[in-house]
Amino acid sequence: MKVTEYFEKAEDKTLISFEVLPPLKGGSMKSIFDVLDPLMEFKPPFIDVTYHREEYVYQKNANGYYEKTSIRKRPGTVGICAAIMHRYGVDAVPHLICGGFTKEDTENALIDLNFLNINNVLAIRGDARKFDGRFIAEEGGHNYAVDLVKQIAHMNAGGYLDSNIENGARTNFCIGVAGYPEKHFEAPNFQTDLKFTKEKIDAGADYIVTQMFFDNQNFFAYVKACREAGIEVPIVPGLKPLTKLYQLKSLPRMFYVNMPEALVKELEKVSKPAMAKEVGIEWCIEQSKELKKFGVPCLHYYTMGDVDTIKRIAREVY
Repeated sequence: MKVTEYFEKAEDKTLISFEVLPPLKGGSMKSIFDVLDPLMEFKPPFIDVTYHREEYVYQKNANGYYEKTSIRKRPGTVGICAAIMHRYGVDAVPHLICGGFTKEDTENALIDLNFLNINNVLAIRGDARKFDGRFIAEEGGHNYAVDLVKQIAHMNAGGYLDSNIENGARTNFCIGVAGYPEKHFEAPNFQTDLKFTKEKIDAGADYIVTQMFFDNQNFFAYVKACREAGIEVPIVPGLKPLTKLYQLKSLPRMFYVNMPEALVKELEKVSKPAMAKEVGIEWCIEQSKELKKFGVPCLHYYTMGDVDTIKRIAREVY
């Protein structure tokens, strides 16, 4: 079932969804099930599974020199999606990225997903590799998420890269894309970023999931701006609780988000790490309740493997 169909079926009810990371290479599905098993009581209709591009690491070779090597630390997104659907009977939403994929790789991945009856994807550009400094597309791949959306929509219409294919089987993907209430850090300004988002919707995207944020006013303003720009698709807020004091500085640096003054002042009062976590949890609970009252179609939680924290929040909200 498509993500947007769940929203339509729920009518005015706010759904809940979770996002999980594939385990590090050498790990097992147990780490995924350990996160999701306790969260199934909230009946999420779908689960997102992230995809991670290969990374560069420097490894010492036999001659004692360091050599730059490309490795993929968190493989297995498609297999994890299939396992989630089999175990829980809920839909899985794999993330599909531009980085590391040629257009043919993307087409083949979509064919595999279609054969597995996975009907939802989140199409994103993805981050730059650690030592690149900027995003570099795979040769023969996509530079921007909008081009990835166009390829998926083209397959939904029965179009393939090989022009000799006639009457190609139509896929039926529901396409999600990312949105940035505080703008993407590479966009020169908010209006330009909004224009890029509108291009993704016009290309065939069906809904938006936002980057994390800690000030609901930014989200409300973002929704208003989207509607004024003619973006009418569902907009899902992405939420992550702050659980460690150092995240007050690390999250803005890594994700280019602002911390509300009220949250900063509360965290400045704490004297123990556990107190910072409690402040972060309470803040996320209040955020969630206000967003739910606002009438968002779904609250999407970035679990980051911290199942106990997410469970506490969900129990207060649902």
